[in-house]
Amino acid sequence: MRNICVIGGGFFGAYIACSLAGDGHRVTLYEKEKDFMQRASYVNQARVHNGYHYPRSILTASRSHTSFARFCQEFPEAIVDDFAKYYLIGKILGKVTASQYRHFCSRIGIPCEPAPQWLKALVNPQLIEAAFTTVEYAFDAVKLKNSLRERLNKVQCHLETTVTRVAAAPQGGLIITYTDAAGSHTQKFDQVFNCTYSLLNFVPHNSGCALIPLKHELTEMCLVKVPEQLKSVGLTVMCGPFFSTMPFPPAGLHSFSHVRYTPHYEWFDTDNHYSNAHQHLQQIEKHSAWPQISRDAARYVPILRECQYVDSLWEIKTVLPRSETDDSRPILFKQDYCLKGFHCIMGGKIDNIYDALAIIKRLV
Repeated sequence: MRNICVIGGGFFGAYIACSLAGDGHRVTLYEKEKDFMQRASYVNQARVHNGYHYPRSILTASRSHTSFARFCQEFPEAIVDDFAKYYLIGKILGKVTASQYRHFCSRIGIPCEPAPQWLKALVNPQLIEAAFTTVEYAFDAVKLKNSLRERLNKVQCHLETTVTRVAAAPQGGLIITYTDAAGSHTQKFDQVFNCTYSLLNFVPHNSGCALIPLKHELTEMCLVKVPEQLKSVGLTVMCGPFFSTMPFPPAGLHSFSHVRYTPHYEWFDTDNHYSNAHQHLQQIEKHSAWPQISRDAARYVPILRECQYVDSLWEIKTVLPRSETDDSRPILFKQDYCLKGFHCIMGGKIDNIYDALAIIKRLV
């Protein structure tokens, strides 16, 4: 049995903590927010990927398809599948043709059939080459959080607690420093798993370690009321500078994202520059890009101009810089990062947790 620390109570951190505690290890979880899954685990398109999103990365697509059934089986209470999901292939500026997309779906073994005529009648044929019926679901982040909370009964959890640094202990192991309402404290562990997503470099930076190269984007997720005809529909127009709208179960609305307008700007973590992403998000003035998103989306699917804007969710999206070339979402796993027993983990999608966990269990 090992004494393990997990930093970060998003989906990745909470799931890893539950799994390791279930294996008999003594696990302590530290989360800076008042509850679990409050940031990127909640502020996203709530898509349970089945591979369709990644025609330019066969590895990411095939791993998504493999994880899809497992995730749906493990968390049926959080799965929302009462809508039809269609993928539309754009003609102009697209990076994949309809023929290529069909071949891609066949290659990884995911259903891809022609969309019904009523759906095809909604699109602009001058800009959309083809429309396909697919199998893809959404998840309710609140129900998913509640499921994980029940499993955390074997984990010692500290909410509203920030781990600030990690250092080698004199007799082996690691000592973390953390702060809470009572002040600053230290605690010794055998291994520490850093699962803090956009703050992945926070502890390494404070601990004198080199920074992991990461790209951050200030992102806006619009929440809208869609026309009655689309209430039980999800649409993704791809592959290129296009957009997607999906049911967003916790709000009873649809999320709306656009590859061109959802990211408002970007910055990088480098050895010469580090910026606390959460502090940056709080301080920056935010202006919605919904007018531009709405106008552009209506060119491809004219009925989308009837969407009613309700609100925007803002968060920091973090990816590996190399993912920009092929839209891949590999798992970042830095074992023994600058200190033996200190591991940094970041996943680009909720449902690729299983690949990360396989690596972690072998390590522990």
